[in-house]
Amino acid sequence: MGGAVSAGEDNDELIDNLKEAQYIRSDLVEHAFRAIDRADYYLEEFRDSAYKDLAWRHGNIHLSAPCIYSEVMEALDLQPGLSFLNLGSGTGYLSTMVGLILGPFGVNHGVELHEDVIEYAYQKLDFFIKTNDSFDRFEFCEPSFVVGNCLEIAPESRQYDRVYCGAGVQREHEEYMKKLLKVRGILVLPLEEKLTKITRTGYNTWETRKIIAVSFAPLVLPKHRENGKPRAVSLPAMFEVQSLQDLARISIRHILKKSGSGSLPLPQRTGLKLRNHLKQKREHRDTPLLTNSYLFMIRLIPGPMDNNNNQSSTDNEDEDEDCRRVLEEKEENERRNEGSVLVISDKFTPVNLLRDRILSLPLPEPLKMYLLYYREK
Repeated sequence: MGGAVSAGEDNDELIDNLKEAQYIRSDLVEHAFRAIDRADYYLEEFRDSAYKDLAWRHGNIHLSAPCIYSEVMEALDLQPGLSFLNLGSGTGYLSTMVGLILGPFGVNHGVELHEDVIEYAYQKLDFFIKTNDSFDRFEFCEPSFVVGNCLEIAPESRQYDRVYCGAGVQREHEEYMKKLLKVRGILVLPLEEKLTKITRTGYNTWETRKIIAVSFAPLVLPKHRENGKPRAVSLPAMFEVQSLQDLARISIRHILKKSGSGSLPLPQRTGLKLRNHLKQKREHRDTPLLTNSYLFMIRLIPGPMDNNNNQSSTDNEDEDEDCRRVLEEKEENERRNEGSVLVISDKFTPVNLLRDRILSLPLPEPLKMYLLYYREK
């Protein structure tokens, strides 16, 4: 399933195409997609296919098409602090993006049928935490995965605010899925070849909306044991009490993110398109320049005139130099505001502001590394 949008040369261009085709419609979802490179969840030998709008499978490892994940993320209407259950969590790509929105006080659980895929998901999660600067730009809810069949979840399990199922669901399992949902919760699933959004409006009332036609592999039915009883899947604890030490780390990192010039910038477009975009902005600033609510029109403000009714070349040069200096200062300010990517000699140097702030604290090195989650530079 997929192929709805053109392939991109990199992750940013793929997201641009998804936005242009209206699969990504909200800033929150866009930021989550830009924060995580889809290619990081592919095996190395298949990375060249990562930016195509196509599903990918290798053995038990599977990723849905980007257009499908976009529709799912938009339909879930995610907010910080919610609880999320991913049925068929796979590589953890979707769960990690969801975790960027839920924040440190949300709940992020996944159930996956294959144990080797769980191991793969935890490897990718560890790689993200240790190497991706987006981990420092967001308040993250780390996902927890368990092995099992999602049709064998223990009946005493708690309900969730948001539930997604990544396998085709037949009508006879619809009620089972609905029971996993809290009142006012949202369930997104492929139901009889349609990606469907179900909202629980009351204890026994529901609203259903079909989103797009899809083609998913069907749910694997449970295998009964010799005693004839299915194996119950126990989900992780809904709310694990965090240690005071962990809560202090979350609080310190949050304060440092807000200090200085405000919140850390969220991921922005990078690469060739952004460089061209900035270049075009500089070219178009040849005439109108806005600064402090005053408009200076370089070519329209008359300068001193000499006796021959010609502008003084010296005064003109001074004026041009002043305008150039103001323009350069404004461009530098805009670079700071446009994200954590500064343009230096047409090359982009990523700056992790939170890391720099932590490393500048007058603290012992082991404590700094703890605040950094022992992440690599």
